[in-house]
Amino acid sequence: CCVVDVTLDSTMAFRTLALSALVASAAAFAPASVPVQRTDVSLNAEMSKSIPFLVKPEKLDGSMVGDMGFDPMGLSEIQVDLKYARASELKHGRICMLALAGMIWQEYLPHWPGAAYETRNIFEAPASVGWAANIQIFLFMSMLELVNFNKVYGEGEPGDLGLDGGMMSKMTAEQAKTRMTSEIVHCRLAMIAFTGAFVQSLLYPDMKLLSMLGGPP
Repeated sequence: CCVVDVTLDSTMAFRTLALSALVASAAAFAPASVPVQRTDVSLNAEMSKSIPFLVKPEKLDGSMVGDMGFDPMGLSEIQVDLKYARASELKHGRICMLALAGMIWQEYLPHWPGAAYETRNIFEAPASVGWAANIQIFLFMSMLELVNFNKVYGEGEPGDLGLDGGMMSKMTAEQAKTRMTSEIVHCRLAMIAFTGAFVQSLLYPDMKLLSMLGGPP
């Protein structure tokens, strides 16, 4: 009975921590005081592609791949370096794509043998595998950050970590633009999907992710 209570307490504590981290991450991108979107009454004002009733933000001039002029909170006005913002967007999107794949694998696909890997609950899994496995993941992520530090804050294409095996260098400029546009669109979809999957798992812990889509229960 004591073991069950400890497990439940650990699971609830992890859920609370995860939800707090999600809220904090969202708050980190919000400015202290949201600047009022400047409106141009001129008939020649260019409107945003994504929000046609708002004027296109000045810094979102279409020079970056995937720029649809979407910035209702005016975050581009407080960003000194939009390349850093794009690299951050790509990084979060890639993490969310991996996270979604991991969440689906956790619930439906085979696990490593052993009691530590038996749980199908995504919130119980970190506590179930123990500190050693979590520290390995943390160290691996830290190593990637250190190795690619100059690529994020230096010159060059935002998000290009040189992990494409040389495929991009063999493409034409138009082909490369198409691939990069596809990636940023998938990154944005993955961030929305991860948020939905995370909230669904919090609200309905006994319901698997794909069950609402008619998938296996």
